Amino acid sequence: MSDTIAWHDFAKVDMRVGSIIEVNDFPEARKPAYQIVIDFGPEIGFRKSSAQITERYSKEELVGRQIVAVINFPKKQIANFMSECLVLGAVEGQDVVLLAPGAQVPNGLKVS
Repeated sequence: MSDTIAWHDFAKVDMRVGSIIEVNDFPEARKPAYQIVIDFGPEIGFRKSSAQITERYSKEELVGRQIVAVINFPKKQIANFMSECLVLGAVEGQDVVLLAPGAQVPNGLKVS
């Protein structure tokens, strides 16, 4: 069971929908991962992220896919790469299933 948080704490988390536009291998990462570029629409623009999603997804099937990510965490250095957002997924061991809207929506749409 998780700790309970107040609504105002949850409201601080800025989750947005974006489309993956580029996926590259990330051999410098300690755990298998991709470097991805995500389009969050004209207001937010492009953000980079490192995602440990190599177990379930090939690079080719990720391009064009919409995902949900947190965009207001501080940037995080991962090896020689600066991650600018956190891609969300359901995690079971090394397997990660990406969170995504059930229908195509505009990039940058806020998740609440």
